[in-house]
Amino acid sequence: MAGMVFESYSRYYNLLYRDKNYSLEANYVKSLLTQYSSQAESLLEFGCGTGIHAHILKNFGYQIEGVDLSEEMLKIARKNYPDIPFHHGDIRKINLGKKFDAVISIFHVFSYQTTNEDLFNTFLSAASHLKEGGVLIFDCWYGPGVISDKPQVRVKRLEDEEISVCRIAEPIIYPNKNIVDVNYTVTIKDKKTEIINELKETHQMRYLFSPEIAFFCQKAGLDLQATLNWLKTDEPDFQSWNACFIAKK
Repeated sequence: MAGMVFESYSRYYNLLYRDKNYSLEANYVKSLLTQYSSQAESLLEFGCGTGIHAHILKNFGYQIEGVDLSEEMLKIARKNYPDIPFHHGDIRKINLGKKFDAVISIFHVFSYQTTNEDLFNTFLSAASHLKEGGVLIFDCWYGPGVISDKPQVRVKRLEDEEISVCRIAEPIIYPNKNIVDVNYTVTIKDKKTEIINELKETHQMRYLFSPEIAFFCQKAGLDLQATLNWLKTDEPDFQSWNACFIAKK
């Protein structure tokens, strides 16, 4: 479901993704900004989460603000990075009343927009926050890769000094809807009290194809500039689960 708020999930978010290379991803975004918007200074991040990407990009010298639907995520972001403006809102319809050199959205945020209406409204919202010549950079689940290498059950185990976490992801693919339901079971053990809690939630993800991205871009007043393998410079193919799109206003 578009724009879902996973309140309980946010507490364990940074632990679950501590092996995620945020610095590498931020550097990749910086390289794309240099290539497609060499004069970019101001950035708006859709789906900023706990603010780690925004923090790194700010350290690169960008003026950045973030938007997220989850108040729990934003509490963490504001606590850790009080020098960055973070806004609570729905990226499909938020209006900050200002324009930016670039709108970025990382970690499959666009794939959470599972209906055509939600997806189109997200493109419209991005376009409305862009200056003329500004760029939209986002990644998503890439259709050819998802269909060729179908989602599998995955187990992830992590721990820190306070808790241990086991997350099981059980996907169900709906080929006629271009949607995957990822059913998560997250078991959290408090090491001090040995209390065990279990969370269950479903993340509904839409895998996308280049022609429909180009269509939505055009309808929103954007021109699709490039389709790339995420974190690479070549075009995605049947082995690519994660693609990056760059569009210009």
